Amino acid sequence: MNPDQSSLPVLVAGGGIGGLAAALALVRQGFQVKVLEQAPEIAEIGAGIQLGPNAFHAFDSLGVGDKTRARAVFTDCMVMHDAIDEYQVAKIPTGEAFRKRFGNPYAVIHRVDVHLSLLEGAQETGEVDFLTSTRIERVEQDDDGVTAFDHKGNAHRGVALIGADGVRSVVRAQYVNDPPRITGHVVYRSVIDKKDFPKDLQWNAASIWVGPNCHLVHYPLRGGEQYNVVVTFHSRNKEEWGVTEGSPEEVQSYFQDICPRARQLIDLPKQWKRWATADREPIGQWSFGRATLLGDAAHPTTQYMAQGACMALEDAVTLGEALRVHNNDFTKAFDLYQRSRVTRTARIVLSGREMGRIYHAKGVERLVRNDLWKGRSAERFYDAMEWLYGWNVGNCLARS
Repeated sequence: MNPDQSSLPVLVAGGGIGGLAAALALVRQGFQVKVLEQAPEIAEIGAGIQLGPNAFHAFDSLGVGDKTRARAVFTDCMVMHDAIDEYQVAKIPTGEAFRKRFGNPYAVIHRVDVHLSLLEGAQETGEVDFLTSTRIERVEQDDDGVTAFDHKGNAHRGVALIGADGVRSVVRAQYVNDPPRITGHVVYRSVIDKKDFPKDLQWNAASIWVGPNCHLVHYPLRGGEQYNVVVTFHSRNKEEWGVTEGSPEEVQSYFQDICPRARQLIDLPKQWKRWATADREPIGQWSFGRATLLGDAAHPTTQYMAQGACMALEDAVTLGEALRVHNNDFTKAFDLYQRSRVTRTARIVLSGREMGRIYHAKGVERLVRNDLWKGRSAERFYDAMEWLYGWNVGNCLARS
């Protein structure tokens, strides 16, 4: 890096979970960071998310492990029931044996609390500047750096650019410009106070009820004082990718045949947020000179693997490690980062599609699904999860 470059920050487009994680990883490599966020404030929306051990390995590497643990709920198990007859399809303990196997816990947490932990960590470094109400429209590169132009006509100069600007990434649109894959699956999310949540479902578990063309998820948040409720169904309408206000009547219309115990969940929320979901086909290149993509901008996925945020966290740590290995040479580091991440993140995208099929099985396929894991021991489940939860900072570059 020449002396003129050393005074330039790294630009990060997007102030969400991926962008803040990237900022922390970059600061740990000695860089100043400028986060460009299109919203009027650095904040997060959404409801609960699930965090595997791989996410906690990333938090620890980024220096915010303790903050995140203090806000998380550590589950006793993951459990799947058939939403038609209440049959327990699978139960995976996530207690001491799970933690010993993977080196970290399984937890559930409000998305806002993950974002807050990362934001606090970034602010405490004193090396991250935030610029809100700034929407990047295009990027230019030269031999010494990048210039990002925003919607107001301002030019932001940096030594490199991380496109962490989400599923509708402007940076991706400039360099890849591929269409989204609309799934036709609609997700409704809400958070319910404990006093209003059915006592017979107040389990300390990441719980899913799977049914024909639909499923329901619930788990505790914020010390068990709230519960996350998520329902997903195959829309009978042609969907357009986006988030809107939900309709209780629409939700009710898709869950007529499920058992009364699971059906309680859809009667609870007074307000829903509605997501019409999409992903994109995996790509083999998302680094372009001094610009690269991260998180949903690089590999948007459906929710079925519960790994969207986890993959963004892994991306950030891997990016930092690639810079360390290549002595902060961005072109070489971005190439190594990409090669280390493409196969793993593509597996998440493709596995998410297949998991959605398994969850939503009907007819004889449903019977096969219900028989898949009968009698499987915890250790056999853990063996099957090794590829996913065995990730850590020590092996994140191993696939390069």
